[in-house]
This record gives sequence, C-alpha cells and structure tokens, in this order.
Amino acid sequence: MTHDILIGIDFGTGGCKITITDCQGEVLDSLSGEYPSAHPHPGWSEQHPADWWRVMCETLARLQQRPVWQNARVAAVAMDSYTHGAVLLDEQLQVIRPTIIWTDQRSATESRELKEKAGDMIFATGYQMPTPTWTLPQMLWLKRHEPENMQRLRHISFVKDYIRFLLCGELATDRIECQGTLFYDMKQHRWSDELCELGGFSSAMLPPIAGITDIAGKVTAEAAKATGLPIGTPVVMGTSDSAVEDYAAGAIEPGQCILKLATAGNVNVMTAEAHPHPATLTYAHVIPGMWYTVTATNAAAICQRWFRELVCAEEKLEAEATGVNVYEIIDRKAKTSPPGSNGVFFHPYLSGERSPYWDPKLRGSFTGMSMGTTRGDLARALLEGVAYSLKDCHRTITEMQLPVKEYILIGGGAKSSIWSRIICDLFQAPCTVPASCDASFGSALLAGVGVGVFPDEETAIRRCLKIARQLEPDRSQAAFYEQQFALYRRLHDALAPVYAVM
Repeated sequence: MTHDILIGIDFGTGGCKITITDCQGEVLDSLSGEYPSAHPHPGWSEQHPADWWRVMCETLARLQQRPVWQNARVAAVAMDSYTHGAVLLDEQLQVIRPTIIWTDQRSATESRELKEKAGDMIFATGYQMPTPTWTLPQMLWLKRHEPENMQRLRHISFVKDYIRFLLCGELATDRIECQGTLFYDMKQHRWSDELCELGGFSSAMLPPIAGITDIAGKVTAEAAKATGLPIGTPVVMGTSDSAVEDYAAGAIEPGQCILKLATAGNVNVMTAEAHPHPATLTYAHVIPGMWYTVTATNAAAICQRWFRELVCAEEKLEAEATGVNVYEIIDRKAKTSPPGSNGVFFHPYLSGERSPYWDPKLRGSFTGMSMGTTRGDLARALLEGVAYSLKDCHRTITEMQLPVKEYILIGGGAKSSIWSRIICDLFQAPCTVPASCDASFGSALLAGVGVGVFPDEETAIRRCLKIARQLEPDRSQAAFYEQQFALYRRLHDALAPVYAVM
C-alpha cells in the first residue's frame, strides 16, 4: 500500500542530513553524509558546491535501499542550510570558485574598514555589524584579491538555494536566508542597493525572494535521474538551518531559549519583535511576525570532530571493531574525569570567535595540563570548554535583559548524556531535550506545510513535537561551576593579547 512521505534535507557545515517523516510528523528514517572543508591558509574555510550535491545524492541513494522507501510516494521536499555561504555563478550559471563559508576569517580587515566607513548605516539597514562571518565583507575581500572572479560574476546564490536550483532549475531565496548576507534591508524587506554597492556588485545579481513554505519548483527529469527523487516532486523553498532548528525544537514562543551543540554553538532567544544589538545576530523566525536574537560560538561539536581526528586513533579503531559510535567511546573516556577535568581547560576558538568577543585572532587551547593529565581529562575539558563558551555567549543575552523562561537543548551534542549534564549544571536551569530537533526534521514539516499536509507552521510543530527527556540541574555543582567559568574567562583575558600579535 502506497504511503506519503515528507523529506527534509539539511546542509550543515560538516555534512548533509536527510530526514524522512510521514504526514503525521513521525520520523521514519534519517541518514547523514560528511563533506570536506578546505583550509588553504590559516583562518580560511571553503567548500565546493559539487560536494554538497554529491553527498546529498549519495545519501538519498542509500536511503532508497532501505524499507522506508518501499511503496512510498514523496509528497514534497524542503531544504535548509547554514547561512552566509555565497555561491558565485557566471553567465552560464556555472560555479566560479569554492564557497567561502561562515567560519572563514580572511575578511577581518574588510570588516574593520566597513565598520569604520559605514558601520552605523550597515547596522541600521541590516541589523548586524560587519564581521568575517557575513557575506558583505567576504565579497569586498574577493573584489580586492580576486578581481578576475568578480568580473565573471553574474548571479549570486546560497547553499540550499543552489542545490534547489539544480533540482528544479529556478534561482530564488527565502525571506530569512537573505537576512544572513548583510545585503538586505530589514525594514524595507528588500535587497539594499547601498549595501550591495559596498560589496562591489549590483543587487540585480541577487535572487528573487520568496516565502519559506512557497513551492519553488518541481524536480526536473535530469535531477530525478541523479537523485532518485520522482520527476515532478514539489520542492518547497525552505530557509536557514538555525531558524529551522529553533522551530523544530518547539521554540515558537517569546522567552524560549535554544542552547545548540552542533557544528557551531548557539544561544538563541525567541522574541516578539526584533532587538538589534551590535554584539548579536538578529533574524526573523519561521513563525511569521516573530524574531530571535542569536549569540554564537564558532566551534562547538566540530571541536569533537577535530579532537577525534587529531587525538583519538585508538577510539576510532575500537569503534570500527565494535560497531559502537566513536563519540560514545570518547564520552566514556570523558566520564572517567571529574567535573573540572582535573584542572584542564579548553577554549574552543579553533576558527576565531564570534560572541561575545568577535575576535578572529583568537585560537583554541588546552591549558592546565600536567604529567598526570589523561585523555579522559582532555575529552571532558573539551565538553566543558564548549559549555563555558555557550555561557559566555549567554552573558550578552543577560546584559540585553531579554527574558528567558525555558531552555531547550538541541544539536548532536545534546544526545550526549555527559555533555547535556554539563550544560544543565553549568546553567543551573532545567533543560528540555526534544526527541527530534534537528533542522532536517523541521524542513520536512515545512515541506508538509508547503503542500497542505499541515495548515500552517505553528500547527505542524505543535502537532508533531515530542520531548525525549527533561534535565534538572545538580544544585550542589552551582558554586563549583561558577568558579570554573570565572577561571575560563580569566584564561581568555590572559591569552587574547598574545593571539592578537601572533
């Protein structure tokens, strides 16, 4: 008997995840694939769009061999992706160069100059201050250092939008994705000619803007052959991964706060209106009329991936031999170390840092090691260091006096019992962990809204949200972690001037 399925496809910084749900929002299956980032110079981060397409197609092919695909009719597909990733296209709509991604720090000089030259205008128009994360300073860097590529430029797309173009042949973007560029006028709801001029190109090169749940097109015959998706499948617009993650976790009311342990780490507070601040990011919410304020650390769960590759050869071999996830094995090592990691601290500045320092020169570090330091101490220190970084981000939320009534813990790191426990004890607040809270799940729901399976965005998530567990803080750890966090900050303050001259 044929049954309808919804497909959500997430393009994160480290890879592609695809989630399949039924039309009641029940997760039927999911699968991920990793793609590489290139770092041609210190502080640079790039990805090639061909890798996104390749990994998506490979992951879809693997899913199509599994039971969920049998007798299934794909009702709709929607995608999301990380923001700030401009795909530069020439007149023939061919990719000109690899995409500079949001962790890239090469445009620090351009960001500083933009602040000095037009910071007030940029902030008033785009609700953000220029930093290397944003597309605007990246484009200015390209204008100065790769003029030949800028001369070839005719169209600008973005990560999920480019993949959707390959699926259905139409260039477009959505109302939240465009806010992640610093080319968008937040009050006028249109591309800003003035901001584009600062970046050295015409706003005519940017795509038309559509609604998140609009149908952007249908899968073409050529795309169907490459992906296995049926010809004519509706492709819903989708939006940015951060917005969809908040939505998928059920953060749809003012005062709910997301603590995200994914590739990056976020502290996102839902608000009834925009609260632009020079030290935060400000985005519209999936729910029309709502907003959210973001403070973010550049590297969270990606620190574990880095640690896995650099330090954990033994754990990787054990994982291959036993079939146990390598991160579970690393977590077991971390659990052998007590709170405080026997004096070892980790600062997760592997890609510079965003909130609250906005300092691209910061670098990661382990400090406090001794001859007695174990691999378990390092593994736990890494988890604690990322947690301290989220707490550091939260300081800005506190200073802005944005009310928080509930903490929701999401991301791959939320699956770790030790990591979620550290977060809960450090923040000294109850934490809710949703059962399905990643962006691909949210995108599947938006696909359903787009084709009428659900009447609207809010109904979809209220109907489909499930909670995996509730965490209560260990009050006896409050004073200890307060002291540890103070030491973490003192170490940052001591090391930052050194990194500034390196």
